[in-house]
Amino acid sequence: MTGDHGSDQTVHASAVALDGRCVLIFGPSGSGKSALALGLMAIGCALVSDDYTMVCARDDLLWAKAPDAIRNRIEARGVGILAAEAVQGARVVLAVELGVTEADRLPPERQRTICGQTVPLLHNIAAPHFPAAILQYLKAGRVA
Repeated sequence: MTGDHGSDQTVHASAVALDGRCVLIFGPSGSGKSALALGLMAIGCALVSDDYTMVCARDDLLWAKAPDAIRNRIEARGVGILAAEAVQGARVVLAVELGVTEADRLPPERQRTICGQTVPLLHNIAAPHFPAAILQYLKAGRVA
């Protein structure tokens, strides 16, 4: 992670990764960021960070990692704080916004800008396949 540095910032988002490819999960408090992260972890993703994530731009890529104070922890509402070995960092390839519900069956491609870098953006869907769809997105991306 060397080269041109964008502004580093901490965002109110959880993050999980598959094979070094990370999704940032945004949303208001109580919207299910940690729950979606846990669901993705249950099907093969690794924790990057829960609730707050440090992001930075390096060499035209966006990277995510956990703040030291919360590394290796994830909240399970109604259960407590759980231990989970977090990956040290991952390249952000997708953002999810849980505070906005998707209305389109085949939504247009959307983007979110973070630290001067744009990443694809998905809105929340109330469907049981959402975690599986995100996992597949991390594996192979979206067909235009």
